[in-house]
Amino acid sequence: MKIRDILGKGKPTLSFEVFPPKTEDKYESVEKAAMEIAAKKPSFMSVTYGAGGGTSRYTVEIAAEIQERYGVIALAHLTCVSSTREKVHQVLKELKLRGVENVLALRGDIPQDGKVEKDYHYASELIREIKEIGDFCIGAACYPEGHVESENKTKDIQHLQEKVEAGCDFVTTQMFFDNNILYNYLYRIREKGITVPVIAGIMPVTNVSQIRRICQMSGTYLPSRFKAIVDRFGENPAAMKQAGIAYATEQIIDLIANGVNGIHVYSMNKPDVAEKIQENLSEILNL
Repeated sequence: MKIRDILGKGKPTLSFEVFPPKTEDKYESVEKAAMEIAAKKPSFMSVTYGAGGGTSRYTVEIAAEIQERYGVIALAHLTCVSSTREKVHQVLKELKLRGVENVLALRGDIPQDGKVEKDYHYASELIREIKEIGDFCIGAACYPEGHVESENKTKDIQHLQEKVEAGCDFVTTQMFFDNNILYNYLYRIREKGITVPVIAGIMPVTNVSQIRRICQMSGTYLPSRFKAIVDRFGENPAAMKQAGIAYATEQIIDLIANGVNGIHVYSMNKPDVAEKIQENLSEILNL
């Protein structure tokens, strides 16, 4: 099934994200975590793709296993800035052979050594190419606070428009910790005529190092209420985990109450976090 067919139906959807191992010796533990999350039957699961495509075979394998063993829709990430056109077509062929019909098309981060391929420069180019191949439901990323490399938020929305025009079916947001940021963003993009479904990306912060890394990478705004939680509980891992899950749950409840029905949780390969979020929303998801 394609993800576009389950979005926009008025019913909340809850999805989780897992990331493949960087090395083969870690594959078994990552696979186990992914399957434990899949066993909870979320609306769908996304599987990330390493920079340069180094983990592409793991992405395809885990995505296919999620579908084959648990009947959960899989969304395979595909990045292009460090990939040749030949590599992209090879991965798409593998996905099709394994029955994975949903792809999240991303430019990908520029590697630290600055080495990129010349076949693709923007996600919109990848989206257009996947669309021409056909048979895939295509997702893309969007940035309610603006992409860190973008000149300004207006330019960033223009780039989103290009992705939609290229053929993406839905978009998933980068994580945010203040729902008003998303509500303002939705108003701005709808005003520009962008009507594809928007899935809200939520990260339950379960340790302090996570939040430091998030801020360094994306400059995400942290509301004072969230900072107080980190200040009070950050040195106690168990308390921080409980508080982080509670904060994410509150965000999700508020989003669904305000008509944002697509929720994607950056669950960081943690089945217990995914399970707790799902438990907290058990009745709400059945509405």
